[in-house]
Amino acid sequence: MLGVLRNRGLQVSFQADLALKFLREERMRLSLGCILALALSVLPPSAAAGGGANNNSSDAKSTAATDSKASAEVAAKPEAGIQPAKSGLDLEVEELREQLQAQSELIKQQQERVQALEERLKTSSAGREALSSSPAPATAANSSTPAGDVSAIPVSATAAAASPVAPPAAPQGNAPQENPLQIRIGTAYITPVGFVDFTGVWRNHTGGSGIGTNFAGIPYGTVFQNNLSEFRFSMQNSRIGFRVDALVKGAHVIGYMESDFLGNNPGNVAVSSNSNTLRSRLYWVDVRKGAWEVLGGQTWSLITPGRSGISPLPGDLFYSQDIDVNYQAGLVWGRIPELRLVYHASPKVALAAALDAPEQYVGGSAGGPQITLPAAFASASQFSLTAASGVEFNNGQSVLSAPNVAPDVIAKLSFDPASRFHFEVGGLERQFKLWNPTNTTKYSATGAGGFVNLGIGIFKGLRFLTNNFYSDGGGRYIFGQVPDLVIRTDGSPSAIHAASTVSGFEYTKGNSFFYAYYGGIYVPRDVVTDTTGKLVGYGYIGGPTTQNRAIQEGTLGFNQTMWKDARYGALTLMGQYSYLTRNPWSVASGAPRDALLNMVFLNLRYTLPGGAPNLER
Repeated sequence: MLGVLRNRGLQVSFQADLALKFLREERMRLSLGCILALALSVLPPSAAAGGGANNNSSDAKSTAATDSKASAEVAAKPEAGIQPAKSGLDLEVEELREQLQAQSELIKQQQERVQALEERLKTSSAGREALSSSPAPATAANSSTPAGDVSAIPVSATAAAASPVAPPAAPQGNAPQENPLQIRIGTAYITPVGFVDFTGVWRNHTGGSGIGTNFAGIPYGTVFQNNLSEFRFSMQNSRIGFRVDALVKGAHVIGYMESDFLGNNPGNVAVSSNSNTLRSRLYWVDVRKGAWEVLGGQTWSLITPGRSGISPLPGDLFYSQDIDVNYQAGLVWGRIPELRLVYHASPKVALAAALDAPEQYVGGSAGGPQITLPAAFASASQFSLTAASGVEFNNGQSVLSAPNVAPDVIAKLSFDPASRFHFEVGGLERQFKLWNPTNTTKYSATGAGGFVNLGIGIFKGLRFLTNNFYSDGGGRYIFGQVPDLVIRTDGSPSAIHAASTVSGFEYTKGNSFFYAYYGGIYVPRDVVTDTTGKLVGYGYIGGPTTQNRAIQEGTLGFNQTMWKDARYGALTLMGQYSYLTRNPWSVASGAPRDALLNMVFLNLRYTLPGGAPNLER
């Protein structure tokens, strides 16, 4: 750092010495010009007097040579319209006058350049003083003129030179400024994306899930979690990633990578050193040429509500503005591997179809309730609700071991007739398959669902949004808060019905943003009578209190941008309050019907600068 400061100081000093030398030469040149101008101002009268004497002598000689008065008069009078010939001295005087005029113009130009150079010298001196008194490195913002401009000015010039003064360099103020966090390699642009979060959360009951809320599993009953509050600081939601843009044979190619620190943590993560685990969020490549677009990789699922058109970019999607990293209860979403094809019929209409990585699911993820198995399968290893592998479904503990049949199929149609209006409708199709070891029979079932989403600007700054989903076997996409299926006594799957919504308002005023959301999930019963005469499945009388009938969450929040600069990023203060309830299908006699939770989030966020590059420049 000190070496950089010395080099900057030497550079400024060297520029200042050159400027002083140039000023001395310019002042000497101005002095010589003034002396020359004074001398020339005296020459014209003397030259005129000398010329008259010579003419008188010539006339006397002419008179003495002739005796005729008439011929003398004729010789003494020039003919009308004929100018007397100029002598050599007259020509020299006229030439000197022209040179004086040119010299005056040159002096004027030199004076302007000297004045400009003095201003630059003052700036350079101020920069040198700042360097000597401050440890901070100098930047281009500390000087109004680049260092190269001083050396570009000629340090010497002759007064008799006829060539014009070189024009000053074009001003740089109107030149487009490159993003300081954007790198160009060949024809591709690499833009870092992400932000730094410092999050604080308080809950009046212990959720036990960190800064993300497991909506379906908030504490209930007389357990300690329901009697103790919780407070936590975290930086886990900080993001890091990059975006690559390039034009390839007329197609716009985007590569996108994004990670956070919400991965699976070691057991001692919060004791001495919070070694939070880096986790993949988004890794995809998108190619668009003309009206067609193809995407492949881990992305926000096509089923995730959009804000504008059909796009994989996070800014074009709706997953609430909540600080809670699990967003809002009732939100339909997924970040999973997907292959997507989009047809943009016009700037206002888009149609898409996608194949999503499948996962037949019986509950247990993110606090979601599990189903109850028939007695014949409760002890079978392939139907275990706790094993991490060797099972026929995902039980919330499984590690990529479920034998899925085929990808989930999602379709969406999007309309954006105006900037304030967005509407989309779509559907979901899923396949489930199980094998009963008792009778060695395969059973299958088909799940389906549909969604309708709307975003409309009521007036400037105020927007209403509603996102609604109903499915038969689509609980996986409601943040796993609902199982996809139950298992009948013969081993066949039965898809569980579920409905959800997230609706609310968003309001923007200057640097302030406010939001209010309501989120809800409703799960009907799917009850099976076991061969033993007992009820099993989901939502039966006498079942566990984890099997919910309804989950509801109301949220109020704000985002206040305190500082923002296109070159340096933004600093934002964020706040959220949520009131969450869940209602089990069955509770013990005399027990409360609801589990309740109050939550307060505060977050300070620094967002990296950057944006989509202009590939046409």
